[in-house]
Amino acid sequence: MRVGNGGRGAAWCGLAILLAAGALAQQRRGGFVPGQERPPEDPVKVAHGKTLYGVSCRGCHGADLRGGDMGGPNLLRSQVALTDKDGEQIVPIIQGSRQSSGMPAIGLNNDDAKAVAAYVRSVIATIGGQGKPAEAGQAPATTVVGDAAAGKVYFDSKCASCHSTAGDLAGIATRIPDAKMLQNAWVAGEERRRRGGPPAAAADDRRTPTVIVTLASGQKVEGSLVRVDEFAVSLKLADGTLRSFRREGDEPKVEVHDPMKAHQELLVGYTDKEMHDVTAYLVTLK
Repeated sequence: MRVGNGGRGAAWCGLAILLAAGALAQQRRGGFVPGQERPPEDPVKVAHGKTLYGVSCRGCHGADLRGGDMGGPNLLRSQVALTDKDGEQIVPIIQGSRQSSGMPAIGLNNDDAKAVAAYVRSVIATIGGQGKPAEAGQAPATTVVGDAAAGKVYFDSKCASCHSTAGDLAGIATRIPDAKMLQNAWVAGEERRRRGGPPAAAADDRRTPTVIVTLASGQKVEGSLVRVDEFAVSLKLADGTLRSFRREGDEPKVEVHDPMKAHQELLVGYTDKEMHDVTAYLVTLK
């Protein structure tokens, strides 16, 4: 990726740092990706994506996901990478959907962009898996290494406005007895969908962003958000009808409500200690 100036580089270096380290472990599952276990990536596609990254991206984003000479940020916890399943989050950015934010289109076709996305996911999948001893039969490290009291303080400060230990999280440690799965679930906002939670369809509906589009006439159109950017907004109405509106500046007015926004914002700021502390607290909620 080539950048016209330092300011633009700092703005759009947010994608591909997560492209660069440890692609040889693409056959591994899980890793740090909260609440997800992705299937192994196609090694041929990953290798192709790694080559493309080396040619087009490495100068700005570095070879270890922690930034290159152009000053790109660390994206190991990028919501884009963590939620991408088949390129639907990453490919549009590579192809220019965030040009207004300073990241130009890289000029890759859809297949090549998907290969880069596969490489991204393969790198994310290695997080937490590298450096582990290979001795057979070694007992896995415990996830419960935090301070439960400190976790309760964090929960009361950051989480209690949306969640209740006497309500939606009551007995969560019984519903999700595996501490690692519990940690993955709450970090990703998946705790209500795990064992004992509502049916999948209901849970998905609750997590789907909604949008209200207010036209110049004052008419309001509401539905489930399909896509929004600086040029257009698309939504699905209650009857299944798809509507799209062209955007010009602040017209029409677009109000998005994303139930997962709080989790997404917290995800990029958690320290390891905070995650371990909250997990240590949640495992006490039998």
